[in-house]
Amino acid sequence: MLKEKNPALIIGVGGCVASQEGEHIRSRAPCVDVVFGPQTLHRLPEMINHVQGTRSPIVDISFPEIEKFDRLPEPRAEGPCAFVSIMEGCNKYCTFCVVPYTRGEEVSRPSDDVLFEIAQLAAQGVREVNLLGQNVNAYRATTYDGDICTFAELLRLVGAIDGIDRIRFTTSHPIEFTDDVIAVYEDTPELVSFLHLPVQSGSDRILTMMKRAHTALEYKAIIRKLRKVRPNMQFSSDFIIGFPGETQADFEQTLKLIAEVNFDASFSFIYSPRPGTPAAEMIDDVSEEEKKQRLYILQDRINQQVLQFSRRMLGSVQRILVEGTSRKNVMELAGRTECNRMVNFEGSPEMIGQFVDVEITEVWAHSLRGTVVRTEQQMDLRVYKSPQSVITRTRKENALGVGIYQP
Repeated sequence: MLKEKNPALIIGVGGCVASQEGEHIRSRAPCVDVVFGPQTLHRLPEMINHVQGTRSPIVDISFPEIEKFDRLPEPRAEGPCAFVSIMEGCNKYCTFCVVPYTRGEEVSRPSDDVLFEIAQLAAQGVREVNLLGQNVNAYRATTYDGDICTFAELLRLVGAIDGIDRIRFTTSHPIEFTDDVIAVYEDTPELVSFLHLPVQSGSDRILTMMKRAHTALEYKAIIRKLRKVRPNMQFSSDFIIGFPGETQADFEQTLKLIAEVNFDASFSFIYSPRPGTPAAEMIDDVSEEEKKQRLYILQDRINQQVLQFSRRMLGSVQRILVEGTSRKNVMELAGRTECNRMVNFEGSPEMIGQFVDVEITEVWAHSLRGTVVRTEQQMDLRVYKSPQSVITRTRKENALGVGIYQP
């Protein structure tokens, strides 16, 4: 109907589902002109030009390796926090997950390019970076000298960039959380004391069926090592409820792990099969009613732990990176603690983009309220412009605004 009104309209379908379905999308909906996957998003301008020039459809769901990272637009800060993609894809092939099939296997972005982008963002006022990847701690990339930069080394290099005061990363896999990464928590204060480390289940039997390649004990060993170097370390995790074959005993093992680790947040989901994955071929023998009941119990246990953490913060002084005005009250400001809690407080606009110390006066399950007791000017923080030695290369953009890689 839209194309009947506007024949020049170009309709595109992109993302993980598009990567899975490919040509089938056009067979079901011939009006679609462009089909592209997550790894070919950077080619979208050329695809649009192709359709405009030839009036013929195009499907590109390939997995070009490093090409995508070579054609990123110039980084532009949109506040004091920024997300930086450092790798894509996953080699783990968990039985429930479509990522390896829709995003391809692991491809790491050259470390020099990552540092270059972060330095540019720091020069624009970014104070916190969140390093992104489907399996981010599997990062291993080449440098322009031909050496290999590990994830642990990258974290230290990012922490050395002037102006970057906080580093987060997501999402991690337990089997890649090696001792060299844990050691970074000892000597890199910019790395926050909060980690999202998905476990999915506390049952070794279910973990084996999921092809997670670790046990619950091995997961807890990582937690213990991290809390040894950072006693106040807090964790969040992912849980899949009602995976095929999950018994009540398996679920009880998950609750046991939750009690032992004491999580500060979680993302928990009822299992649903993803087409094309090995788990989709398993018998889904847990009833929907049972799944919902288990999910409710698990979320209730996690929420109790979250509230306990919140109550412990009452009366404490927390360092907040001010992100902007509060969603609850535009006359107030809001920012996050190191452990990722949102705090609302009264303040002045010039505080946005800076750190303030806030005494917590009210606590809720997922947000806090407080009073400013110290501004950034009263702190001894290292605040400089990003060093030009890092920003030694420049990128230019073509007419479509796409970055052109220049070594």
